[in-house]
Amino acid sequence: MVRGKTQLKLIENESYRQVTFSKRRNGLLKKAFELSVLCDAEVALIVFSSTGKLHEFSSSSINKTVERYQRKVKDLALSTKEIQENTQVTPSSNLQCDINTTKKLEQLELYKRKLVGDELDTCGIEELQKIENQLECSLSKIRARKNQLFREQIEKLKKQEWCLLDENRRLREQCGIGQQDIELLTESELGEEVETELFIGRPEKRMN
Repeated sequence: MVRGKTQLKLIENESYRQVTFSKRRNGLLKKAFELSVLCDAEVALIVFSSTGKLHEFSSSSINKTVERYQRKVKDLALSTKEIQENTQVTPSSNLQCDINTTKKLEQLELYKRKLVGDELDTCGIEELQKIENQLECSLSKIRARKNQLFREQIEKLKKQEWCLLDENRRLREQCGIGQQDIELLTESELGEEVETELFIGRPEKRMN
């Protein structure tokens, strides 16, 4: 036969109520012990019977577990309060923020057009002077960066030149050619005279 569900309501008979309490209390304590052992959990269980009798279980210490619980509840309450304060924004303030952001974007776009020389008809002398100073400052920074790149490129070429000279020297040493030999060879090539002969006539006679 299928066991029917037990209706959850107060047991009127005091004797039956005490028997059910004892059975379920023992089962609850057993489950709490298994949870602490199997899952390495800190478990604390406090039960008061209808007669006021205390029954408890703790995997470590009831007092320490209760203190830890109180600290955790306090931290959670503070975190929730901070989140609510940071996220509490009224619809009107949201609308005002959107309007301010739109105005700033429009002002930046207008200033950018003025920097490239557009829409200057509405500018006064002071505003034009500010734009001119800004452009001169930008040009100064651009020139400084360009000169820095030129210097870096020159230094790079100098290092390449030193590497090539060092490689040339190393190759001369491997071939047994000294600097004096190279200078003499160069002078001999420059000073060598090539004999030429001028001849007028048919090629056959020249061959003979």
